[in-house]
Amino acid sequence: MSDRNQLLPVQTVADLLSVSRWTVYRLIWDGYLHSVQVGRCRRVPQGALDAYLGGLLGEVA
Repeated sequence: MSDRNQLLPVQTVADLLSVSRWTVYRLIWDGYLHSVQVGRCRRVPQGALDAYLGGLLGEVA
């Protein structure tokens, strides 16, 4: 599996963005961040996080 396809736990995404878990869930629920359900766990593909950050950086430029 490539790094782009790595599935990250919500807490890891929150730590990387320096926000709370609930902020990450809000981004998911509002459609800004793609995620997948694996059993009872929610995971964010690394590529989805990269795309979200790219969109944020594109807004700044």
